[in-house]
Amino acid sequence: MEKKDIDQDTLSAYLQQMETLMGLELDDVRRQELHAQFSRIAAMAQPLMAFALDERQEVAGVYQL
Repeated sequence: MEKKDIDQDTLSAYLQQMETLMGLELDDVRRQELHAQFSRIAAMAQPLMAFALDERQEVAGVYQL
């Protein structure tokens, strides 16, 4: 399993863009807390994202009526 940490500059840019798109005005304390929470979420998701899937394994099922 290859470990990839989230790029902190990319995360900061993403949060800034979302703040702008959503029309929010966050103070520095809230912005830093959001950054910390997204970093935690990325760390929790990392083992799942690093799990290698077999080439023949479907990522998701296809449902048809």
